[in-house]
Amino acid sequence: MSDAPSAGRFVGREHRLAVRVYYEDTDFTGVVYHANYVRYFERGRSDFLRLAGISHSDLLEREDPGAFVITKLAIDFRKPARIDDALVVVTTYDTIKGPRMWISQTIRRGEDVIATAQVEAACIRPDGRPRRPPPELLQSLNPLLIPAAES
Repeated sequence: MSDAPSAGRFVGREHRLAVRVYYEDTDFTGVVYHANYVRYFERGRSDFLRLAGISHSDLLEREDPGAFVITKLAIDFRKPARIDDALVVVTTYDTIKGPRMWISQTIRRGEDVIATAQVEAACIRPDGRPRRPPPELLQSLNPLLIPAAES
């Protein structure tokens, strides 16, 4: 058994990451504080990339470094998550056009949908200007994107 943290797993083009709700994630009523859903979604997006072979640190260390910023985030809170809940963050990278990426995410508890998010991210240079993602990133993500006929 490995002591390394899990980066989740792919099921088809969906990435699934298990997340446990801890006391520190909740307010005084035992319900997850709204800002923590943003953290769960971030972990889902980051571990999706990690499992697809894309490292944030490697992107920054390239000769032509790059990083990601979130340009839009819309969350629909549907049900409360509570202390000790076992959640799954489901992430799909849907489309990439130029420097922009569109990502869909869902947090589930069993069959219940707890929250959904529509995310727009952009690849940027260290000075904050937009740039196209590196070719190897596109090569890693292309098989996981929505086929053109579906989008």
